[in-house]
Amino acid sequence: MTRVLVVEDDAQLARALTINLKARKYDVDAAHDAATALRLAAGVQPDVILLDLGLPDMDGLDVIRALRGWNRSPVLVLSARTGSEDKIRALDAGADDYMTKPFSMDELLARLRAATRRIEESPAHVRPGVGAAAGAVVTTGDFTVDLVRKKVWRGDRDVRLTPTEWHLLEILICNPGILISQRRLLKEVWGPSYSTKTNYLRVYMAQLRRKLEADPSHPRYLITEPGMGYRFEA
Repeated sequence: MTRVLVVEDDAQLARALTINLKARKYDVDAAHDAATALRLAAGVQPDVILLDLGLPDMDGLDVIRALRGWNRSPVLVLSARTGSEDKIRALDAGADDYMTKPFSMDELLARLRAATRRIEESPAHVRPGVGAAAGAVVTTGDFTVDLVRKKVWRGDRDVRLTPTEWHLLEILICNPGILISQRRLLKEVWGPSYSTKTNYLRVYMAQLRRKLEADPSHPRYLITEPGMGYRFEA
C-alpha cells in the first residue's frame, strides 16, 4: 500500500486530504509543521510527500532542500503561491510537481497516481536521480530511445538528433512524468550563464517535437507547462 505524508498546517485541509486518501486505500501520515514532517519522513519513509510551502516553523523550500539531502521520495507541492517564480524555485529545490490552491481532489489524485507509477516503474525505465541503467530502452507509441547507445528511432528509421537535442531529451526521458524547470534545463544543457535564455528551449523543444511527435503542434510526449518547464510522458 502506498504511504503518503501530508505536510499541511491548515488543520481543516489536512483532515480533508487524510480522509480522502484513506478512503482510496492510501496509508497516510500527517504533519502540521516542518520539524514533524522531517521526523516522520525519516521514520515512516513515505512513498510520496504532499507539501505545503507556508509552514509555521520553516519555509517549505527549505524543507524540500533538507529532504533532498537524504530522501528521494516524490514531493508534490500544494501551495497558495501562484507566481511562476515560486513554482520555479520549488522545482529547482527538488520538488517533483506543483499544484496551486485551491485545487480539485480529482486532479490531486491523478498527480498522486502518476507519482506512484513512477515509483513502481520497471527497471527498463530510469528513475529520477538514478541515471540510465545498462540496456535501458524507453518505448512509446511513436518512437524508441536507447539511453545507453544514445540512439532514437521511429519504426525502422533512425532519427538523427544534434548533441543539444539529445541532451535535452535524455534529461526528460530519465525523469519520466516529472516537471523539469526551464532554469534547470538551461543550466544543465547550456550552462549557468544561460539560465534565463528561455528562447533556446522553445527552439530546441520545437525541433525535438518535429522529429519525434506524430503531431508536433499537439505533443503527446514532450509536454510544456507554460512558464514552468517541460515533462516527458510515456
